[in-house]
Amino acid sequence: MRVQTLLMLKPDAVARKLQKQIFERVKNAGLKVVRERELSVDAESAAKLYKVHMGRPFYPGLINFITSGPVLATIVEGDNAILTIRDLMGNTDPRKAAPGTIRGDLSDGDILTSDGTIKNLVHGSDSLESARYEIPILFPDWKA
Repeated sequence: MRVQTLLMLKPDAVARKLQKQIFERVKNAGLKVVRERELSVDAESAAKLYKVHMGRPFYPGLINFITSGPVLATIVEGDNAILTIRDLMGNTDPRKAAPGTIRGDLSDGDILTSDGTIKNLVHGSDSLESARYEIPILFPDWKA
């Protein structure tokens, strides 16, 4: 099924200029980046994006990290795009991510912020419902 999903390169990926390497993986997986936007995520947008994690011990650090520098938000389209992007990203903990995944191959060992938050390069929607919720946060003019 052809769908659109969110793939966001987090501040650590943008700072390390990993866009080309990540987009090459997306293209090689048969997906297409149809929109992209570099922005600084404000606290309000970060709270909306990560509301599912509110109340968890890592939530404040996650908000601090995602607002710490520019991100590159993209809308990726293709057959089974959500599952494909999730597979490409790998485990959320880069130390556990398999070789061949973005997190497994591109993490540099410096994966913790000063407050212990994991820097894991990318965020991707985990379901069609999540994609439809998350994309408009970063692309306010997007229509499903």
